[in-house]
Amino acid sequence: MNSGYCPRNLKRKMITPTKELDTLRPARLAWFVLYTHPRAEKQVEARLRQQGFDVWLPLHRTPRTWSDRVKYVDMPLFNSYIFIHTTPENLFSATRTYGVARIVYFDSRPAEMRQSEIDAIREFLSLADSRELMPGDEVEILCGAMKSITGRVRKVKKRYVLLYLEQLGATVCVDTAKVARVANKGENG
Repeated sequence: MNSGYCPRNLKRKMITPTKELDTLRPARLAWFVLYTHPRAEKQVEARLRQQGFDVWLPLHRTPRTWSDRVKYVDMPLFNSYIFIHTTPENLFSATRTYGVARIVYFDSRPAEMRQSEIDAIREFLSLADSRELMPGDEVEILCGAMKSITGRVRKVKKRYVLLYLEQLGATVCVDTAKVARVANKGENG
């Protein structure tokens, strides 16, 4: 037998330190922004979750008026935008999901959101959800004979609010489900 013989599977492969460090380094997760097709945000969120991505679609509850009723519906806070928490390498595979139009770019790179910005949006939504109507708030009547008339809340009861309608110089009692807060000019969002 040859004394210098070594089977192939026993030969040692040299691993360069940079490759070795890359395999040991954890993948850097970040929040990125995806632009979706119009009115497809909820479907895209479900599809990305099904593929194993960590996604967040900020929703807010808003009243929608039909001819016979008013219903509160969860609507996206930012139309056609969805946030995805992933690595830059996996971000491009998310664009192959049906309903994703493109990655949002800033300064020639995919736009990254800081965790503090995501937390601020979450805090804003939780504060907005928990805030009830209070005396002094300006609201709009959503349906009925006085539809689209705005007034100031004078008193809040369990199911009704007492409104002062400046246009008519009158105070009326309206079901709380049939009024919506009007955004002031000084408020953001």
